[in-house]
Amino acid sequence: MSIKILIADDEPNILISLEYLMKREGFEVLVAHDGQEALDMVISEQPRLVLLDVMMPKKTGLEVCHAIRAIPELSDIIILMLTAKGHDTDVAKGMAMGANDYVIKPFSTKELAQKVKDMLGMGA
Repeated sequence: MSIKILIADDEPNILISLEYLMKREGFEVLVAHDGQEALDMVISEQPRLVLLDVMMPKKTGLEVCHAIRAIPELSDIIILMLTAKGHDTDVAKGMAMGANDYVIKPFSTKELAQKVKDMLGMGA
């Protein structure tokens, strides 16, 4: 059984490239185009890991992260925040909301794929 990952980003080019990358790595991929859609999908699909853009319409990635962490049944979902905002305060805010880690755009797709594998305990 493949591991289910949700990619949430409002930028179509990023969404398409990340979806392709994660499918190529063997993951089952779900996509969401805004924060509310992402939260709804996390609740209904319960992916193992979420790649979550910070700045999205309807709900921000931080709001989605906070909402996920408020639901005990979803507490083991791994949240990897993706953002163009790389200031220490932005990273600290994301971590305080319950993110497991942070990746700053632009990022290497190879490094991101490895980070996802590492976070899922599939390193090597």
